[in-house]
Amino acid sequence: MTGLGLQNGLKRLFDILLAGGIALVFAIPILFIALLVVLTSPGPAIYWSDRVGRGNRIFKMPKFRTMRVDTPAVATHLLSDPANYLTPIGSFLRKSSLDELPQLWSILKGDMSFVGPRPALFNQDDLIALRTGQGVHELVPGLTGWAQVNGRDELPIPEKVGLDVEYLQRRSFWFDIWILWLTFVKVFRRDGVSH
Repeated sequence: MTGLGLQNGLKRLFDILLAGGIALVFAIPILFIALLVVLTSPGPAIYWSDRVGRGNRIFKMPKFRTMRVDTPAVATHLLSDPANYLTPIGSFLRKSSLDELPQLWSILKGDMSFVGPRPALFNQDDLIALRTGQGVHELVPGLTGWAQVNGRDELPIPEKVGLDVEYLQRRSFWFDIWILWLTFVKVFRRDGVSH
């Protein structure tokens, strides 16, 4: 096994162990949030979004639903007034990043990792093309990533891809741990979330 193959194997094992542990610890809060979503707005608790995975393969990524069911399937920043589409608890779920908890399923399944480029929406052609041109599309997408801790929703796409490329070049177990720590700090401070 090559050095990169060993690194990928260890990363996958880390993902499975951490996702499984978090899912057990947060099982009751996850059920409680699902119930709150259903009780506060019409529609399902989980929204399954078509996302671009490794090798530009489309997969279904779950999130707690934070938008009304009639919201167009586009990136939030492309909506004329995103706040008009939020559910009563949508803003809180987004700012606290609790809407991301169902993605533990995607991590356990292998569609995602804890750290990697955030998976693009299936129709974000500009982002997909730039990532493909730089080789970033060969990475497993992440729950968080280097771009996430360096601006999140506020970054223009070329800057986001530049940070994804930097992650591609620098990736290591300890870099992933550093990104997870920075993510925890950002979520605690609620930095970089525009909606």
